[in-house]
Amino acid sequence: MNRSARSAIRYEADEKPPARLAFGLGLQIVVVTISSVVLLAAIVFRAGGAEESLLWGVFAAVLCCGVSTILQALRLGRVGAGYVIFAGTSSTTIAISVTALAEGGPAMLATLVVVSGVVLIALSARLSLLRRVLTPTVTGTVIMLMPVTVMPIMFDMLNRPLPGASAAAGPVSAFVTIAAVIGIGLKGAGTLRLWAPTIGVVAGSLVAGWFDIYDTGRVAGAAWFGLPEGQWPGLDLDFGPAFWALLPGFVFVTLVGTTKSIGTAVAIQRVSWRRPRAVDFRAVQGTVTAEGAGNVLAGLAGTTPNTPYPVSVSLTELTGVAARRVGVAAGASAIVLAFLPKVLALILAIPGPVVAASIMVVMAMLFVTGMREVLQVGADSRTGLIAGVSFWTGAGFQAGMIFPEFFSEFAGGLLRNGMTSGGLMAILLTLLTDLTGPRGSRFRGWLDRDELPRLNEFLGAFAARGGWGADMEGRLQAVSEETLLTLLRRDEEADGSEDRSDPGRRRLLLTARKEGGGAVLEFVAGTGDDDANLQDHIALLAERPDAEDRIEQEGSLRLLRHFASSIRHQQFHNADIVTVRVDAAGRGGA
Repeated sequence: MNRSARSAIRYEADEKPPARLAFGLGLQIVVVTISSVVLLAAIVFRAGGAEESLLWGVFAAVLCCGVSTILQALRLGRVGAGYVIFAGTSSTTIAISVTALAEGGPAMLATLVVVSGVVLIALSARLSLLRRVLTPTVTGTVIMLMPVTVMPIMFDMLNRPLPGASAAAGPVSAFVTIAAVIGIGLKGAGTLRLWAPTIGVVAGSLVAGWFDIYDTGRVAGAAWFGLPEGQWPGLDLDFGPAFWALLPGFVFVTLVGTTKSIGTAVAIQRVSWRRPRAVDFRAVQGTVTAEGAGNVLAGLAGTTPNTPYPVSVSLTELTGVAARRVGVAAGASAIVLAFLPKVLALILAIPGPVVAASIMVVMAMLFVTGMREVLQVGADSRTGLIAGVSFWTGAGFQAGMIFPEFFSEFAGGLLRNGMTSGGLMAILLTLLTDLTGPRGSRFRGWLDRDELPRLNEFLGAFAARGGWGADMEGRLQAVSEETLLTLLRRDEEADGSEDRSDPGRRRLLLTARKEGGGAVLEFVAGTGDDDANLQDHIALLAERPDAEDRIEQEGSLRLLRHFASSIRHQQFHNADIVTVRVDAAGRGGA
């Protein structure tokens, strides 16, 4: 990154801007996102036939999103990202949440949300285990299937009759909404584009008011401050057949939606520092943990799940202010807004055609986002086959076109949801490809200098099986030795322990495999206490020649930089994962 790009960051994540600036930017995030929070929650309760719980559900959704946003910013222990990540109502779970409301009511939905939150918290502790399953191909395919599952609900809202209204009221309001959103999206620039959905809804609502289908009575009757009408729905603890039929699909869709959260957590780190840094996957784990805690809170409050919103990344990049204070201010603003029923009523009064039209445009863009996610790993035949087969499998099940007489009741109707069936197909095909591909050689031992002879013997045998000569064997052994010593040195500097009988002693798993004419070595070890990332240190050596003297003692890093063509260091709470690629010929120069 060049110097001018770095200077665009006015305040990094750990810096403290003036309170007035932090509050203003936090309030801007809320203004941009609050309509999505309220409208998505309203869509779920309306489409699920739970109109009597609508006001409470929206109030609780805004309140819980505010608390979750603060959790993300503060990073309390292992909970939270430590970055500006606004939490909003999850669009991924709309379809399954509507089904839960329709089949079990608000109490059933609340119980399922609590369970899904607990699952997310447990998942975050072992997030490193899913790195081979939740690939960009899998997550991108599921994102493309989100509109497939939500669009039928939107089309129903778009065409639902409006009692006592002109036949043109719905179509004209929807057209103005879509035209405004698309027009600003195509021709607008900078901040204006971020406001496109909100401007579209306002324009559509003005037209709806002219047709007298905007519910002004709801706004007039709402109090300025206080709790909404309605009551807490409680939890359904009967755990009947409907619960067990919905649970697998609900948990799966929640987990799949977490892939977007992981992407958001990675992206916000990219735009929050002046100097490029390697991704801290402990912050990613904290993001998922906070999302799980937010969902437990949302379930206990009787509302829909929440999830990190990617718009936080765009706003941070646009303003150049990544300070955590902004996240805290945004969360506090949302909490205050939850107790202003008249403001929420302004959004709830928007007629169905306007809501549906605005969400349809967002869903269309989400499809493109999924395509980009798939294509980021390259458009080869394997990626195309997995994505194509999985997408049309999900679309077919969602439309009820794949052996409906059998699958409509199979596993409690689990596969009727397109995201669930398509996502399962993508995961199965990915696992099948991984299992039938070339198997890597594995070495298991301790993260200890005494393991070097065994490690060298293992790599010598691996090089021989690969048909490589002594030069490649030496390169592999040099890279492995320096990686091991670098990880070991970090441990020793952290606690000074060299006792192999120590129960906290780290084990080492090394997987070596051939790939593209070279070799890929993956080192997996339990995480130490040092925050240093090998990628950052090596980047410092490459970028600042004057740092050579200061890090002269770190000869291992310089050797890694010399022999390896690429190095990736993923730090989780439970594991260090260092992936090194070594070319068979020529200098690496990571």
